[in-house]
Amino acid sequence: MAKNDRSGVNPFTGKKHFDIVNDDKFLQQSYNEYYAVINKSQLLDNTPEGQLVRNVAVNLINAVQNYLANIGRLDYIENYYDWDFHLVADKTVNAFCMPGGKIVMFSGILSVANTEEKVAFILGHEMAHALLDHSRTRASAQTAHNAITSAAWVGSIAMDLFGLGAIGNLTRAATNLASMGSHYLLLNPWGRDQELEADRLGMLIIHWAGYDISHIPAFWESMSAKNSNEHDFFSTHPSDSKRIAAMNDLIVEIENQKDFYSSPVIDNSLKPKNDDNKPQGNVKRCQKCGTPCESDAKFCTNCGSEFVDELRCPNCGASIEKDSSFCINCGFKL
Repeated sequence: MAKNDRSGVNPFTGKKHFDIVNDDKFLQQSYNEYYAVINKSQLLDNTPEGQLVRNVAVNLINAVQNYLANIGRLDYIENYYDWDFHLVADKTVNAFCMPGGKIVMFSGILSVANTEEKVAFILGHEMAHALLDHSRTRASAQTAHNAITSAAWVGSIAMDLFGLGAIGNLTRAATNLASMGSHYLLLNPWGRDQELEADRLGMLIIHWAGYDISHIPAFWESMSAKNSNEHDFFSTHPSDSKRIAAMNDLIVEIENQKDFYSSPVIDNSLKPKNDDNKPQGNVKRCQKCGTPCESDAKFCTNCGSEFVDELRCPNCGASIEKDSSFCINCGFKL
């Protein structure tokens, strides 16, 4: 099934995502990268560890299929997500899931993901990125960015032709800086909101698969905070009090038997709530410890955490960088 033959509404978010890439080329490039890793690696699929990874992956895939069947949205993955998974011999502490469902776990990550539940969360988190089309959104944002950059270059050359060479040189220099900043500071790592989405959906997937998620927040906080320089996976997923708080909030939702089938599991739940670091009268709450503080306070009076004001997209509410041209989540021109 081609992407355009299914509904453009993501079943997990209930909205369409920013998407301007050629789907066939995008998937082919993704698969080429995947098979390049597989073909040069020693596969450990037939080892006990490989069988563990396989069993966990199958459980998670079945959980996703069952959820989508229950909400009538199997069209989202049928004949499009071509699931495949391998454990490869590599000391790198990392894992990834390519668009289309190609999963690779490096054996090095088993040194820290040393229980089936932890393996499940690593895989579930990466599967969530793929199911939420984060890579495609990133690629679309990069395409839009390149188009703006190309237009700026053409404009600078036109200035040269009209005798405004100095202005043209300045424009090209500014364009180069903008390109470097966007590529290294915005487009390479996952965005804050994308990580929050992947955390939430990943934990839901492993919960639906029957795994205990109660220890995941502590595991995540410990590994990302203490070993971020040693382990590639956690260094690209920095510890964040809001992420840990969101994980704990989800556990409470599950314990309270929240209905995850009648509405999207990721909708407005990740946007700041009225009492979450937002002025409410003359009070705002610390994101780390929940202590109420004066609305103009710079630091929490209880734990000393600094209040940080986030810029958000006026269209979808996602976090944005100060000098962004487009929202990385919805593609809205800023």
